[in-house]
Amino acid sequence: MDNESTVSEFILLGLPIRAEDQAVYSALFLVMYLTTVLGNLLIILLIRLDSHLHTPMYFFLSHLAFTDISFSSVTAPKMLMNMLAHSQSISYAGCISQEYFFTVFASIDSFLLTSMAYDRYVAICHPLHYITIMNQNLCVLLVVVSWAISSANCLVHTLLLACLSHFRNNTIPHYFCDLSTLLKLSSSDTTINELVILVLGNLVISVPFICIIVSYGRIGVTILKAPSIKGICKALSTCGSHLCVVSLYFGAIIGLYFVPSSNNANENNAIVSVMYTMVTPMLNPFIYSLRNRDMKRALKNVLSRKK
Repeated sequence: MDNESTVSEFILLGLPIRAEDQAVYSALFLVMYLTTVLGNLLIILLIRLDSHLHTPMYFFLSHLAFTDISFSSVTAPKMLMNMLAHSQSISYAGCISQEYFFTVFASIDSFLLTSMAYDRYVAICHPLHYITIMNQNLCVLLVVVSWAISSANCLVHTLLLACLSHFRNNTIPHYFCDLSTLLKLSSSDTTINELVILVLGNLVISVPFICIIVSYGRIGVTILKAPSIKGICKALSTCGSHLCVVSLYFGAIIGLYFVPSSNNANENNAIVSVMYTMVTPMLNPFIYSLRNRDMKRALKNVLSRKK
């Protein structure tokens, strides 16, 4: 091969796992992926079947569950296939497509978590106007805007990435096609790509994160104005699950993209990415079901109805 050439496929090095442990980890990741899919499908089903859950918060939660299933499905099946078949290749088109959908669903997650934080802010800080403010039209609009901005943002990244025709090599030190990793492999000028990532990355990650912080800051101020054990417990029960998910999601992003690189950065990034792409979506159903009385009541109602 020339030092700089076009590529028709990439080689995914995968996770830093020894060959003799591949089977064990494959089984573990398969269980995690199936738990993610079934758990989030259960959330969607419960919200659909129980009329008491037809509220703005659970409307956003059902979309978050669907996004989590899609987010894990972008990377997990290909990783499992490569581990079981001992094949590490992925076509150029497949790699670009994987990068696009990975970025889309990650961005949608960010906006949906922001919408849920705003919903909690209105519920606690403006309870008398909650029904008027959080009407069905606004909820649908927030979801549509989340999809539209995320799709447009990722389309820009993908089109700019497709313009990079030359790569130093085709070996990706990861288990999926990550945008930043692909840019490092390119021998073309990536200045525009990096500038767009800086600008649009702030739009889809930093701005939603700041909005979430502001929402919970206002919630905290409202609670402290009339402190009571009952009010604090109600706020924690209302916001606790969402705060756990926000902490997992943005904590993984900070660890993956904002912590300074070390000597074994590629291995660390791959391990943190598992937390980001598989562990967090898997834990979401447990967080929302174990900490949420409405979800547990809905599950009991559905099971008793079947009996």
